[in-house]
Amino acid sequence: MKPGLALGVSQHLALTPQLQQSIRLLQLSTLELTQEVQAMLADNPFLEAAGDEAVAEPAQAALEHAPVERSEIAPISQAFDASPTSASGEKGSKTESDWEGDDDVDAASGDSPWNGDAPAGRAPPDEDTDAGENESAHESLAEHLHRQALALRLSREERAALSFLIDSLNDEGYLEDDLRALAEALAGNGDEARVQQVQEHFAIALKLLQSLEPTGVGARSLAECLQLQLQARARLESHPAAVLCAAQAICAQPLEWLARRDVKRLSQACGACEDDTRAAMALIARLEPRPGRRFAEVDRNVITPDVIVRRRVQGGRELLDVQLNPEVVPRLHVHDAYARALRQHRKGEGHEALQARLQEARWFIKNIEQRFDTILRVARAIVQSQKGFFAHGAIAMRPLVLREIADELGLHESTISRVTNGKYMATPQGTYELKYFFGSGLETQAGGSASSTAVRALLRQLIAAEDPAQPLSDSQLADLLKAQGIACARRTVAKYREQLRIAPANLRKQL
Repeated sequence: MKPGLALGVSQHLALTPQLQQSIRLLQLSTLELTQEVQAMLADNPFLEAAGDEAVAEPAQAALEHAPVERSEIAPISQAFDASPTSASGEKGSKTESDWEGDDDVDAASGDSPWNGDAPAGRAPPDEDTDAGENESAHESLAEHLHRQALALRLSREERAALSFLIDSLNDEGYLEDDLRALAEALAGNGDEARVQQVQEHFAIALKLLQSLEPTGVGARSLAECLQLQLQARARLESHPAAVLCAAQAICAQPLEWLARRDVKRLSQACGACEDDTRAAMALIARLEPRPGRRFAEVDRNVITPDVIVRRRVQGGRELLDVQLNPEVVPRLHVHDAYARALRQHRKGEGHEALQARLQEARWFIKNIEQRFDTILRVARAIVQSQKGFFAHGAIAMRPLVLREIADELGLHESTISRVTNGKYMATPQGTYELKYFFGSGLETQAGGSASSTAVRALLRQLIAAEDPAQPLSDSQLADLLKAQGIACARRTVAKYREQLRIAPANLRKQL
């Protein structure tokens, strides 16, 4: 064979920069797209958002003329003016500044085991600080506890130990570290006497910490947290003494027995009758296992739908109207003044670079429009295929795979996958991700198939209608589905039940 040259004609897809940008924009969520648009507006001078100036001016004017009631806002420090630590007329009382002065003197003398290593008690907010910012800021669990600690009459060592323990709590309000370990970390392993002294201060501070609100804070375990709350209820005398004693005895037993609701074993271990044990278990169920829950900063991700589905009546028939959400569609256009100036100065310096930026802005606008056009087409195809869902709910969902929508619209499956990921549809039944409408099918005795989403909805209905005293097991649920013509194994029922976050039968049994 001799090497030679030959000409051939072939076709292949080249991923141009414009196509790459189109694919990337298609798979972005609404929040990510907003960030991408903002970044492009800041980077490309030829790109402009329509209506920004018209909206900004009235908003700015409203802010400038909005009344601010300062008289209703007070600094946090004023809440403690009547506390014992701030009373100046009482003999022997000390203000917060007095405590700080004593700390400086003791730390300089070197007689204290703390020597400034422990975090000092938090000082009240500065009077010059904007009170509105203090009131609008989210108060964490540590700040809430430090604020309560300011009202306690404590020595410098006790205040420092309490502050150290407060800062050692986790987000749920538990003290995960042992007091010995905390003392060694603070005082060092070399001096045993110093470690013992710090540990004694920690033991006193722990009692003080567990007396603060919320009740149960500072516990080392779940059992201790529940017992602290039961002790607080016992002081209020709001429950029968026998029930409270049984509840405290239950918390001292293995919590696995309580989770399994083993009434007989708990009654025998606690020496209580079954009625008191059931009442005690009901009381424990109303306690808060996470004292710091309401102080936790939870990221609230607000879902903004990309597509809105509404019902409308036309000619006596009920139709579904599918439209894009105008709030998520960015209104972009090319800056006319800059584009006109570029056309008038074709021979200026840097003309090619500016022309490339202008073309980039036009491509970006076109790709944005193509993105929302594809989302709308896919959403309308999904609504057309899942008419039963919009009429009767999830129980009427039919099996649907990406390939069906791709073949119907003449698109690739990967494109449908990008569209349905992270995009949401607001329907009369609620807001769902587009991916929710796709699901595999289970065979039926009639030869057809039932959607896995419909089977999960049917399982939820069956469990909701069961007898609370005798809940249905997974095997019984599988038999009920089989009686309705759906072949579903027990393991599949267990998997669907876990996806619905429904407990097994032994934990659903009500007392």
